[in-house]
Amino acid sequence: MKKIKIGFLPTRRSIFSAPDAVKYANLTRERLEELGVEFVDITDINAEGLFYEEADREKIQEKFRNEKVKGIFMPHCNFGTEYVCARLAKEMNLPVLLWGPRDERPDEEGIRLRDSQCGLFATGKVLRRFRVPFTYMTNCRLTDPEFERGLRCFLAVCNVVDVFRHTRILQIAPRPFDFWSTMCNEGELLERFNIQLSPIPMPELTAEMKKVKEERSEVEKIVAYCKDKMCVKIKPEELENVAALKAAMKNLADKYGCNAIAIQCWNALQGEIGIMPCAANSLLNEEGIPVVCETDIHGAVTALLVEAAGMDENRSFFADWTVRHPDNENGELLQHCGPWPLSVAQEKPVIGYPLAFEHPGAVEAQAKLGEMTLARFDGDNGEYSLLLGNAKGVEGPYTKGTYVWVEVENLKRLEARLVEGPYIHHCVGIHQDVVPVLYEACKYMGITPDLYDNKEEQVKAFLRGE
Repeated sequence: MKKIKIGFLPTRRSIFSAPDAVKYANLTRERLEELGVEFVDITDINAEGLFYEEADREKIQEKFRNEKVKGIFMPHCNFGTEYVCARLAKEMNLPVLLWGPRDERPDEEGIRLRDSQCGLFATGKVLRRFRVPFTYMTNCRLTDPEFERGLRCFLAVCNVVDVFRHTRILQIAPRPFDFWSTMCNEGELLERFNIQLSPIPMPELTAEMKKVKEERSEVEKIVAYCKDKMCVKIKPEELENVAALKAAMKNLADKYGCNAIAIQCWNALQGEIGIMPCAANSLLNEEGIPVVCETDIHGAVTALLVEAAGMDENRSFFADWTVRHPDNENGELLQHCGPWPLSVAQEKPVIGYPLAFEHPGAVEAQAKLGEMTLARFDGDNGEYSLLLGNAKGVEGPYTKGTYVWVEVENLKRLEARLVEGPYIHHCVGIHQDVVPVLYEACKYMGITPDLYDNKEEQVKAFLRGE
């Protein structure tokens, strides 16, 4: 699993037991180490290794910034000092996990040492006053399963938020004229979310392709990989173009510091290089660089969020909602010309010809069945949301391209959401349930979660530790 570094900020308040707070801070440190969580500690800030004084706040903030932590974990080892925690959280602008260990039985004289739960109520209120979004992990014991589950969920949330705030997309050519649905507001994405685009014209791509062809070595490696991993049903010179396109896109993404790509796909590209880009897209998707079609910027953002929510354990696939299942009333076909990563396929993929185009270079394969998450980041008229929910792959008729038939809880409800918007016919899927992580991450990204399953209470219950 991808490592996410968090700041460890155990807190106490003076009127409760300091020794017991130190004890629980140390027990929590030990548990984090057992779970393999990478954290930045504050034991060098004061003798107790606890946060309760304003004088320590700036030193801790500086340390967390220098260590580039992606989130802050605030164990309330007794009641805690809510106002210094809130001040630090406001300054850091990172995801915050609020938790306290479950309190023991009062002693024989009726004395309570910590009152951790009571302090959580106070800190939650003060964080709201500061308008600091936070994640709450239920008041539980360190050994309870809710602790590990909540912590790992929070780490994934931190990963999503960090990726979202550091997104730069290589835009290869403008959107195809016919695709008015994929237009986006570049200035608004930058102003609202710091999502940056790096637009390049088609000739810059073809020039890079020419360069990598002349250098040969990378192209030859990619050709050999394709022959090993796929059934190649296109001509040698066409396969070389696929390899050159893949290498060129990777080079350009590196040059402009981009973590995803949106490419025009058609029709100008075919006139220049004689192939569809689908197979090249597939190869990059397999390497963890999401590439989406029809210059769909919002689709590229979605792919990044979905893979980050899965902690990069599985690759995502970019698909069209296309037609209803002929036999299953809640079934739908997810399909595209062939950009899906190889690891998504349940069979050896073929490089051949797409359904609607004459040029070669598309991948054909049915995706694995099983449980999955489907999502779409989108917006218009200044409002942005994330459509998300669960689906399961089901059997259905063969069709061209990369495809999978899926079943959802209520297709009519989902269909209405897609038509009424702000969404379009594109989505991103992943063979993993990341709905709770994406739902929780929305509060930090400033977008509205939109659950097409109508299961918001179940998702909240999961996040609460139920």
